[in-house]
Amino acid sequence: MAQQHTTSLRLRLRYRFDTLVAGGTAPLIGWLALGCLAVVVPASAVLVWADRAAPTTLAGRLTAVWVSVGQTLKLGGAVGSPLYVLASVTLALVALLFVSTLVSLITTGINRRLMSLRRGHSTVLEAGHTVVLGWSDQIFPVVSELVAANANQRRSAIAVLAPKDKVDMEDEIATGLDDTGTRTGAGATRIICRSGPTTDPTVLARVSPQTAKAVLVLPPDGDRGDAHVVKTLLALDAALPRPRDAVVVAAVRDTRNHLTARLAAGPGGHVLCADEIIARLLVQTARQPGLSLVYQDLLDFAGDEFYTAAAAGLAGHTFGEALLAFTTSSVVGLLHPDGRVALNPAPGTQIGAGDRIVLVSEDDDTAVPEPAGPWVDEDAIVTARPRPRPAERLLLLGWNRRAPLVVEQLDEFVSAGTTLDVVALGDEATVRAAAGIAAARSRLDVAFHSGDITDPDVLAKLDVPAYDSVIVIGETDRESTAPATPPDTVPPAFAPESGSGTDDDRTLVTLLLLRAIGEAAGRELPLTTEMSDDANRLLAPARAGADFIVSGRLISLLMTQISESGHLAAVFEELFRAEGSEFYLRPVADYVRTDREVAFATLVESARRRRECAVGYRLRAQAATAPAYGVRLNPDKRQRIRFGEHDWVVVLAES
Repeated sequence: MAQQHTTSLRLRLRYRFDTLVAGGTAPLIGWLALGCLAVVVPASAVLVWADRAAPTTLAGRLTAVWVSVGQTLKLGGAVGSPLYVLASVTLALVALLFVSTLVSLITTGINRRLMSLRRGHSTVLEAGHTVVLGWSDQIFPVVSELVAANANQRRSAIAVLAPKDKVDMEDEIATGLDDTGTRTGAGATRIICRSGPTTDPTVLARVSPQTAKAVLVLPPDGDRGDAHVVKTLLALDAALPRPRDAVVVAAVRDTRNHLTARLAAGPGGHVLCADEIIARLLVQTARQPGLSLVYQDLLDFAGDEFYTAAAAGLAGHTFGEALLAFTTSSVVGLLHPDGRVALNPAPGTQIGAGDRIVLVSEDDDTAVPEPAGPWVDEDAIVTARPRPRPAERLLLLGWNRRAPLVVEQLDEFVSAGTTLDVVALGDEATVRAAAGIAAARSRLDVAFHSGDITDPDVLAKLDVPAYDSVIVIGETDRESTAPATPPDTVPPAFAPESGSGTDDDRTLVTLLLLRAIGEAAGRELPLTTEMSDDANRLLAPARAGADFIVSGRLISLLMTQISESGHLAAVFEELFRAEGSEFYLRPVADYVRTDREVAFATLVESARRRRECAVGYRLRAQAATAPAYGVRLNPDKRQRIRFGEHDWVVVLAES
C-alpha cells in the first residue's frame, strides 16, 4: 500500500507540473521566480546569521540578506533609498532581460542551423565530385563501386540527394559499406547526404551538379520509377545549362520509356534500359555458361575493366597488329573521333591518328604499349573449323515483363528447330501474350504451359535434366504489386511499369527443387537465374560459380562505369546490341595445343586469325573455387600456362 501511495503521489506531482508547463510562458516564469526566491532567500538568511562578522542589529542583517539575494540573482543588491534600490533593480532586470533575449536568439539561430544541417538542406560546396540522385537498393552497389573507383584519389566526394532523412541515409550507407568491407573515412571518399525531392531544380542546387564530374539518376522502387527518372532528368536539364561538363547517366526499366528518358536527358545524357540489357545477358549466359562471371569481373572496379587509351604510336598500323601491342592489356576495339565504337573490327582495319584504343586493363595507367609478339608459339596454334550449333531444347521457368524480350532474343541466336518450353502461372492475358510471341518467332518453336514453378509435381513432369539449358526468371509478385493507376492520372508520356517487382522468394524455392532434381539425376543442371536482390543470391541453393543475373546490381555497375568514363557508354551500347560482337567462352583446344605450356600471347594470335579478340580464359579445374571460379581476364601475355581439354578461352567475336 505504501508503494502504491508513493507512486500515486509522484504521478500527481508530475501531473501538476505538466499542467503548469502547459499553462503558458507567464505562469511558468512566475512560478519559477517564486521557486527561486523560496530557495535563495532562506539560504541567504542562513549565510548571514551563520556569519560571525554579520551585523548585530536586525536591520543590518536584513540588509545583508538583501545584498546576498541581489548578488545571487544578479540584481545588484544596492543599498540606499527606496527609489535608488528600485532603480537599481529595474536596471538589473532590464539587463537580465536583454542578455536572456540575446542568448535565446543566438541559441535559436544555432538550433535552426543545426536542424537545417541535420535535415540536409545546406549546399554542398565541392568540385569534381559525383552526384547520385534518388534512393533505391541500387544506392549501395553504386556508392560501393564509386568508392572503389576513387580509391587512388586523395580528395573525392559523393553527394547523394534523395527524399529521405539525411541521418537515416548516412546510417544505411555506412552499414551497407561496412557489410561489403568498403573503406570510408579519413583519406577515403567522403559521402555527403542531402535531403529533398530530386524533381525540383532549386533543390538540386544543394548537391552542386554544375561543378560535378558525373550525375547518376537512380530509378526508385515502384511502378512509377521510370516516370520519376524522366522528371528528375527534366529538373536536371533546367538546373544545368547546356552544354554540360558533367556526365549524366540514368536508367529506366521499361523499354517503352527508354526513348522518353533519352529525350529528357538531352544530347550529352546516357540512359540505360534495364529490361533490354538484362534480357540480353540472360540469353547470352544461357547460351554460354560462365559468362555472368566474365561480366561481373569486367563491370566492377575490383579487377580488370574497360578503358580507352590514345593510339599514339599505333596510328597507321592495323587493328590486328594492335592486338599484340600490349602485354598487360587486352585490345578489343576502336573509339573513333566522332564517338562511334567498333568492337572487334576486321584485323586489317587502319587505326587513325584521332582514334582511341578500347582495351581491358587493370587500370588506366597500366595500358602501356609493349610488344607481345615474341611470345607467340606458332607450333602451338591449331586450326579448328567452327562448330555448328545444333538444335536445342530450352526451358524457361517463370514469366515477367522481360520474358518477351528473352524469347525474342533467343530466337535471334538459336539454330533452326530449337524448342522453348515456357512454364509459368499464366492468367488469360499472359497466355494470349505468350501465344502472340510464339507465333512471331522464325527459328524458335515456343510452347507455353501453365503451372506453378514452385510445385514439385509440375517440375517433376518436365524431365528437366533432358533440357540443354534452363532459365529461371523472377515471376511478378502478384501480392505486392500495386493496383493499376487510373488512366486519367497517368501522364500519356510514361508507360506504367506493370509488374515491376519480382518475387525472389519463389525463385529460391524453384532453385531448391531444381537442385534436388539435379542430385537425383546425378548431374549438374545448366542453370541461368535472374534475381532482383543481390542479398538473395547468397541464399540461393546452387553450385559454386553458378550463373546469376542480378538485375539491380548489374545496372548499378554499368552506371558507375559510364560515370567514370563517358566514352564507355558507346562501348556498352555496342556490346549489348543484337548485332555485332559479343563475348563467348569457347573450347581452348580449338585455338592452341593442350599438350604443352603456351603463353597467352599465342591464344591472342590464334584468336586473331579467326577474327576474334581473346581477353582471358576459364579453367575447368577451378570452376568451383571462389572468388574467380576459374575465370582469369586480361592475363599477362607472357604468362605461360598448360590448358586442359575442357578449359575455355574468353573471346569477343561476331554473333
